[in-house]
Amino acid sequence: MFVKTIKIANFVAMKPIFLIGYMGCGKTTLGKPLANLLGWRFVDLDIYIEQQCGMTAKQVFTTHGEAHFRKLEREALEQVVAMGGNTIVACGGGTPLQPGNMELMNRVGITVWLQTSVERIASRLVLPDQRSKRPLLSHMSDEQIKQSVIDGIEARSPFYEQAQLRFDSTHLESEDQIAATAHKLAQLLTLNS
Repeated sequence: MFVKTIKIANFVAMKPIFLIGYMGCGKTTLGKPLANLLGWRFVDLDIYIEQQCGMTAKQVFTTHGEAHFRKLEREALEQVVAMGGNTIVACGGGTPLQPGNMELMNRVGITVWLQTSVERIASRLVLPDQRSKRPLLSHMSDEQIKQSVIDGIEARSPFYEQAQLRFDSTHLESEDQIAATAHKLAQLLTLNS
């Protein structure tokens, strides 16, 4: 697939863009092509953490617990912020929940809440490759995953609602949909810069 880099006139460069939202909403799936489209750097915060500590997120959760993972996540977020602008950051679903994280992201960059229906998120998360890499889902049934999504979005919405922008990330099921959605998000960012 050919992706053309766009130069955005009037776009406030040097501000990182933080994609937030519940797991499975498409932060990485949309973030990579958006970064390619803009000619920017892409950082998946979970992968960045894994590279820094030499363990998968699942291993960190299992070995050291969630509190340790959240500490590593805050350190990684601060390191990514220090990289400067022209960066698209796919945050972990729980990143906005930690004290001070939304304030930091809103102060230094642009936060975008990727919103998708419960049904679409659940349909993505029940896929075997998704279930196996997400420690919180690995032993849940399909129905338990759907209920977890409902409960999770409800609990996290007060944090996600602090985002500066909201964007519908429902249509990411094919390469064409991903490319079209990345273009739409680039346009929204242009209008709101």
